[in-house]
Amino acid sequence: MGTPTIESEEHRALRAAVAALGNRYGREYFARVVAEGAHTDELWAESAKLGYLGVNLPEEHGGGGGGIVELSIVLEELGAAGCPLLMLVVSPAICGTVLARFGTEEQKRTWLPGLADGSRKMAFGITEPDAGSNSHRITTTARKDSGDWVLNGRKVFISGVDIADATLIVGRTEDARTGRLKPCLFIVPRDTPGFGRSPIAMELSAPEKQFELTLDEVRLPAEALVGDEDAGLLQLFAGLNPERIMTAAFALGMGRYALGRAVDYARTRQVWKEPIGTHQSLAHPLAQAHIELELARLMMQKAAHLYDAGDDMGAGEAANMAKYAAAEAAVHAVDQAVHTLGGNGLTQEYGLASMITAARVARIAPVSREMILNFVSHQSLGLPKSY
Repeated sequence: MGTPTIESEEHRALRAAVAALGNRYGREYFARVVAEGAHTDELWAESAKLGYLGVNLPEEHGGGGGGIVELSIVLEELGAAGCPLLMLVVSPAICGTVLARFGTEEQKRTWLPGLADGSRKMAFGITEPDAGSNSHRITTTARKDSGDWVLNGRKVFISGVDIADATLIVGRTEDARTGRLKPCLFIVPRDTPGFGRSPIAMELSAPEKQFELTLDEVRLPAEALVGDEDAGLLQLFAGLNPERIMTAAFALGMGRYALGRAVDYARTRQVWKEPIGTHQSLAHPLAQAHIELELARLMMQKAAHLYDAGDDMGAGEAANMAKYAAAEAAVHAVDQAVHTLGGNGLTQEYGLASMITAARVARIAPVSREMILNFVSHQSLGLPKSY
């Protein structure tokens, strides 16, 4: 179940190897880490040792020389084994990709080897309290002062800041020619003066914590700016498209895990004379969930291939569609899995109830499904905007 037929032999081998690693850890390991308030350090370290964390990063900087196609396979298979690594979305996919494409040579030498071998992590800060999904309303500002940059602002729902060595912050600088604010990216080390964080209490069972960040006169050297001050949205979406693709992989893994548990249960659970899986009222919804997951994976693969081929415009459309499709498929798969197990679906023994909330995260983050429908209606269909 869930074996792709359009992947290369190399990709199938990668998928099988990562699945074997994930199954050695599994959902019990993940649940124990969450219960202890710890982090998935052992799985992260072994994934790094095997070369999975940096599979998308350049070989000259310690990576595997692959792309988002390969990294999405890693995340999906770990998720399907019940032990997803959320920081894969953030550290190598967003931050690693942005630095590899737009970072200075010094930034690449400083950060990419550590991101690839797992010894360093980066968080990504874009969402703000008053901006939500509208990245054009970001109010975190950066001004020049005696050759330095000074940042002020707030961020919310930033994952893993406590375990990250630095956060890639999206701020806005002022264009002297037009007076308009434009987005720029800055590397902010964790212990920089004025850079504060506070945890946000979440109804989620996950090792990675969410934080609100404050930037109060955070002074950074000129070399903290990533890439070109005038690149604007190009650099920003170099990270956001992989983020959407990897969120799709995260959701697909989650949906596959839930569906697998439900199918196993339906095969063996016997209430009358036959296993409950013989009843079409349960079998058909599970089959439908499987179809939806497979279709979502195809769109995710398309998006990843377009991105790795350098088609940023095509990848933008496909990445949004993939994220939408995978989130919907995951929510349906988890819901149907819980329903299939009945009361057992709500027990800690089977570990599905906590996924009801987790699956819905993919509908909301990093961009809501409504904003994706806005994007598709405007960009793909050419319909006028209402805002």
